[in-house]
Amino acid sequence: MKVLGACPLDCPDGCSWVVDVQDGKAVGLRGNKEHPVTRGALCVKVNRYLEQVHSPERLTRPLRRVGAKGEGRFEPISWDEALDEIAERLTAIVDEHGGEAIWPFHGTGSLGYLQGLEGFSGRRFFNALGASLHDPTICSIAGSTGLKYTLGTSGGMDPEDLAKSKLILVWGTNPLSSGHHVWKFVQDSGAYTVAIDPVRTRTAERCDEHLAPLPGTDAALALGLMHVIVSLDAQDDEYLAAHTEGWPEFRSRIEEYTPERTAEITGLPVERIVALGERIARTRPTAIRVSQGLQRHAGGGMALRTLACLPGVTGDWAIPGGGLHYSTSGHFQLDVPALVRFDLLPHPVRTLSMTRMGEALLETTPPVKALFVIAANPVGSNPDQRRVIEGLSREDLFTVVLEHFPTDTVDYADIVLPATMQPEHLDVIAAYGNLYLVWNEPAVAPPGECLPTTETFRRLARRLGFTDPALFESDEELATQLLKQYDIDRLRADGFLKIEPGPVPTDKLRFVSDRLAQAGHDPLAGYTPPADPGDGLVLISAASHYFLNTTFGSNPELRRRAGEPRVTLHPDDAAARGISDGDPITVGNDRGRFDAVAEVSDIVRPGVAATPKGRWAKHSGGATANATVAERDSDFGGGAVFHDNRVTITRRTVD
Repeated sequence: MKVLGACPLDCPDGCSWVVDVQDGKAVGLRGNKEHPVTRGALCVKVNRYLEQVHSPERLTRPLRRVGAKGEGRFEPISWDEALDEIAERLTAIVDEHGGEAIWPFHGTGSLGYLQGLEGFSGRRFFNALGASLHDPTICSIAGSTGLKYTLGTSGGMDPEDLAKSKLILVWGTNPLSSGHHVWKFVQDSGAYTVAIDPVRTRTAERCDEHLAPLPGTDAALALGLMHVIVSLDAQDDEYLAAHTEGWPEFRSRIEEYTPERTAEITGLPVERIVALGERIARTRPTAIRVSQGLQRHAGGGMALRTLACLPGVTGDWAIPGGGLHYSTSGHFQLDVPALVRFDLLPHPVRTLSMTRMGEALLETTPPVKALFVIAANPVGSNPDQRRVIEGLSREDLFTVVLEHFPTDTVDYADIVLPATMQPEHLDVIAAYGNLYLVWNEPAVAPPGECLPTTETFRRLARRLGFTDPALFESDEELATQLLKQYDIDRLRADGFLKIEPGPVPTDKLRFVSDRLAQAGHDPLAGYTPPADPGDGLVLISAASHYFLNTTFGSNPELRRRAGEPRVTLHPDDAAARGISDGDPITVGNDRGRFDAVAEVSDIVRPGVAATPKGRWAKHSGGATANATVAERDSDFGGGAVFHDNRVTITRRTVD
């Protein structure tokens, strides 16, 4: 039997897949060749997904902590015992501290709208409790907010239109390691490709040209390129007059960013900036493919805002194959309010920032007394790892983790609840790298006592005596409510459905934003320098080829292929520190430190160190790169600033 499903992982592509089932067991998992974007190809990570499903390390029974927090020692208990204990603790916490003392912390371990994706369906249960709201700021909020201020939507061009482009700027993203299906459209276009990235990635190696600016200076580079375009009188005056607001003011700002000033900020040669500006000026259509990496600094929102202005200056937004692609999420017309039911809240409640988890657990008043971690591994994924661990170690904090594997975060749980994986439950995925919905049909029964997240919260609602029918609706009912704008029967039959982009609030590109001014920001698109400009190298932790965030950190084969934790330094920076290739090193700052092995290579530019993200702390000497990252907000949206991070690197003596 063959069952259509969908990859749930935090990747733009939203792959459709086929599960081969024999005698009730999933014996094969392969890409669905019928999907027009993913075309049957799965990545190196997801090709091993069934190893995860069948892993002997998988959690299949509820567990109760028996050791100290952080030791990871548990005893198995029944679901009845687990639900009774959770219900008893929650009731006592609500009675003494109110519902806001409960924080449902959701991540993107699954992008399923039912079982994951910030816990949309579980939110009904927490709303009924009056729990705090969760602000999912850690991934892409700065960039999407910047685009909304500029375009009125975070959705940009259809990535399939990249096949029509003549020049493609692959800016701050490495799709060959993360979201590789877009590369097919790049290849089909025959376009000239320019990678803009501090690291010469797998993707940069395949591009015609590579520019390596200093991290956090992308907006300055965009302004410098626009300066060259305007100096050649190559701007699209007709488009600017008809479809933009604030062009005279923005043109004045562009004039400030001469190639010489831009070179000083970005660390790029003047002639490279001028040459690329000239190429953009003479090439239509030009497209920008950008992702989350370059918005993970203090000026990340402004960076995406300013990059989106470049196709406005050239008029590329009006040409098929032109524009900017960041995320297509803003195009989907999903009825999320019907799914989460905020009307179930008994009164207004506070919102807690995902990015500032350590602060929320240690300093918030009134304090968080109960924490639910769903589709997330904050010890591995959040900034300021030491503070997160300190918060999770509180003895007066009752922590429940829904998980598949014994992650770093599980080690701090009081109760662990085993969750189903993708072939075992119903779900809906909306890709953020294309315009397709993907349906996930359950293919097999779950192992042991694993339950879908939706069923876990239905059972908890019964234990707590709730009676509102909204808390007990089936997964099919939830999916129907979510997808009421779409043909759910066709989606379920075919496994995927291309959507039409939703309406955009404005047809004007705003170089000047009154809303930004009202929020206390510079209303004019521009450049915001990094907030951590001190001494040391800038450490960036980009997507790994073998892990997806911290998913697959439990897979021994992928860990073997990834090798030991490593940090790449430019030869000049290594020599200045007396470090050779293969040396043990310590990377740190006043927030924390971690150990790794030095990889000395000119794939990184001087002044930059790079390490792949995704390793678990327990497999990395107890700490990872996130130990050095500040709990600091980006300019727009309160996003994380993983790449706005200065560190010192020293050779480590090993006994």
